[in-house]
Formats: sequence, structure tokens, C-alpha cells
Amino acid sequence: MSGHDSTTTVGALPDATAKSPFASVALTWLAWSLLLASIATLGVRIRTGATWEIPGLVVVDGLTALMWVVVTFFSGIVHSYSRRYMAGSAHETTFFATVFGFTVVVMGLVAADHIALFGLLWLTMGVLMAKLVGIVSGWDQARAAGTVARKYFFASSALLGIALTALWWATGATTVSGIAAADGALGGPAWLVAAVALVLAAMIQSALVPFHGWLLSSMTAPTPASALMHAGFVNAGGILLTRFAPVITVDHALMLAVVAVGGASAIGGKLLKSVQTDVKSKLGCSTVGQMGFMIMQAGLGFFGAAITHLILHGFYKAYQFLGAGGQIEHAAPSGTTKHTVGHVTSVVGIVVALLTGLGGGVLFAALTGKGANADSGLLLIFFVVFTTLHAARGAVQHTTLSVTARYVAVPLVFFPAIAVYGVVYEGVSGLLAVDTATTELTLIHGVIAAVFVGIYLGIETGIHEHSRRLYVALLNASQPSSDTVLTSTEDYNEH
Repeated sequence: MSGHDSTTTVGALPDATAKSPFASVALTWLAWSLLLASIATLGVRIRTGATWEIPGLVVVDGLTALMWVVVTFFSGIVHSYSRRYMAGSAHETTFFATVFGFTVVVMGLVAADHIALFGLLWLTMGVLMAKLVGIVSGWDQARAAGTVARKYFFASSALLGIALTALWWATGATTVSGIAAADGALGGPAWLVAAVALVLAAMIQSALVPFHGWLLSSMTAPTPASALMHAGFVNAGGILLTRFAPVITVDHALMLAVVAVGGASAIGGKLLKSVQTDVKSKLGCSTVGQMGFMIMQAGLGFFGAAITHLILHGFYKAYQFLGAGGQIEHAAPSGTTKHTVGHVTSVVGIVVALLTGLGGGVLFAALTGKGANADSGLLLIFFVVFTTLHAARGAVQHTTLSVTARYVAVPLVFFPAIAVYGVVYEGVSGLLAVDTATTELTLIHGVIAAVFVGIYLGIETGIHEHSRRLYVALLNASQPSSDTVLTSTEDYNEH
């Protein structure tokens, strides 16, 4: 504008951490201290194979030590990030206390052996996460989002209570380890009730379709809370199925059902993501899909792969949420932006993707020894390659490389990623006390894989965009609860 200087000068951001309340400083240091202690515990476990326990109450085994490291690492990152993010907020101390409390509860959950303690900590974990979702008092949308989340988490806890009661009735055991040891007694109506309730509880906690509503309604949560939610909380479904693997693997039909619901969510999450316009909602739908892959791996009998997936996804999604502001800046729309989701642009691209995927499958099989027989190991390799290749192509797509350079870049990103996946999987499997429960391939497995590939290719080529009816259906299915939607500028101001 004439008469005005358009030059702007941006100085250094003030050191918001210098005046942080004592609680936030102390709890941040405690979170990092817990990480160091967890790393030491995992190191001793790896070196000696020791297991520590208070009989009938808690057991610190390989899964516990591993998840302690993962949980405390994410917690430390969130605590440190929040020192600036929450600076000046009237809810800063409450936020830090809740995040730290959540960390301690999750650490207790993965160590709990008594079923009553396990159920109580599961419930407490949900209550604390719902509090983080609605942490801003006086904000109607945040309070509504917290209420929505709390209802889902109470339902999950009720289902878990039913499952634990049924398992106690069937086996007479009051501990998770006791139930695992009594797997020969599992069967009949009590087992069926327990198994179905466990799967449903895991689906709700991991926000699988059709229970994804609470996750998409949680966008009122502060960004670091969202990172903790998507990197840690939703993973509880995989932890639950792994802890109760002997219950899930009793019947192959049930495992096949778990594969089916996981596959439906994996595809559903990608479809829902295709109609989203804001970054956090896209990330939320991505989590729905990725948790579907995690549940699928558990249904295939590879619980080590499920734990590996939740760990790697946790690192990726925490990074994505904490860097969401940068994504908004880089994804600003322009007049040349094409509205399309499809990435498959040429025959050459398809050939490169197929050859890269085939090579990655051979590499993963060589690293893990899976896929040598005609069993569910083949599907494991298929889905691991599928998800890793998709992630690699997505990473390359957001660069400024030319089309030709991308053909070279995809394998360069993919092969190290699949190698890391295989190495981590082998390491995680060595820590778990859960045996791999491979199953024979059936026609239904083939149908699930074929439908999955067909729908995925339809999305990638943009075919689904030509159906207005489908677009409206997806848009409606991806909407958060109406009470949680921001409707005016004033709604953004917590003061």
C-alpha cells in the first residue's frame, strides 16, 4: 500500500522456557529421567534375559521394557516441546501434570499382570487422554470433544472388563500370565465372549472404522497432546492383542476376522483421508489406516510385526504432528494446484513401483525368514512392503524432484526403510514372549488382499473422485461430532 513500508523484520522468539512454572520444568526432567531408567532396564533385559516381577501383580518382561523406552521417549519429546507451546497458557501446569500422569499410567499398564490392575489402568489411561482432549476449560468445543472421547473410552473399558471377567470365569486365573498359561482351557462360550470383547476394545482404542469418530473429534487437543495420542495412546489396541495373544490365536476363524476388520480400517482410513482438507484431520485419518495395518498383522499371527509397526508409526506420526505447522506452510494452495489424490501417473511409474516392491519383499524375507512357506507370512510381507512403499512414494512426492528423479528416489528411500523395518522386527520379536502364530492361507485371505489392492489402486488413480455420491458419503463419515466443530473466530481464543 502506498505510503507504507512493506519490509518486515522478524526477531528471535522470546525464551518462553525461562519463565516456565516449576511443575513443567520438574516434570520434563522426570520424563527424561524415566527414559534413561527405561533404557537401562531394556539393556539389562537384552543382556541377561532377566524378568522382574511382583508375583500376581506386575511383570517386567521384554515387551514391558521395550514399551517403557518407547513411551518415555515420546513423553520426553512432548514435555520438551510443550515448554514453549503451552507457555503463557492458563492450563500449562494442568497439562503437564496430566501428560506426566498419562505416561506413568501407560508404564504401569504394560507391566500390569493382575487383571484387575490391568483393567483399572486401562480405564485411567482413557480418562487422562479425554482430559487432554478437553484440557481448555470454558471452551465448549473442547469440552464436547473430551466428552465424546470419554464415552468411547468408557465403552472400551467396559468391553475389556467383560473380557477379563469371562477369562477369569473360563480359566480361574486372575493374572494375564496365568490366562496365557491356561490356554488349553480356552474355548466355548466364555472364551468367545472374551475374544470378541477384546477385539472390540482394541478397535475402539485404536480408532478403527467404525469407531474412528472420537479420534476425528479430538482436534481441539493441543498439538503435543495430539502427538502423544497418535504416537502412543492408539497403539494400546496392539498392546492389548499382544498381551492376550493366546486368547486371540485359539481359533483361526477369529484371526481371519481380525485381519478383515484391520483391512477394512486400513482402506477406510485412506478413503477418509482423501476428502480431508486440513493437516490434522488428514493425519487423523492416516492414523485410522495405519492402526488397521497393525491389527491386520496381529490377525495374521505376527504380534512382533504389530509391535514393530506401532513403534515405527509412533515415531513417524509424532514427527508429523509436532511439525504440522510447517506442513501447513508448505502445502499452501496455489492456482496451479491440481485437485487429485492419484499418484500413479505413468506405466514407467507402475513398473518401478512393482520392481521396487518385489525387491523389497525379497529383502524383508531374507532378513526375517518369513514368506518361505505358503502361509500368512506371505501376506505379512505383502502388507509390510505395501505400507513401506506407500510411505516412501509419499515422502518423495512432496519433494521438488523431477518425475524422472523420483523414479530413482523411490527405491533409494524404500530399501533402507524396509531394511530398518526387518531389523527392528527381528529385534522386537526376540524380546517378546509371544510365539508367532502363522496360519494357512485361505481363499478369504486372497479375497481380502485382492479387494485391498483393487480399492487402493482405485484411490491412487483418482477413480473414486468421479463419484459425487461416494465423495459425500466419505465426507459425512469423516465428520467429527458437530459439537466439537469450531464455528466462529472467537472459538479459537481460550481466554
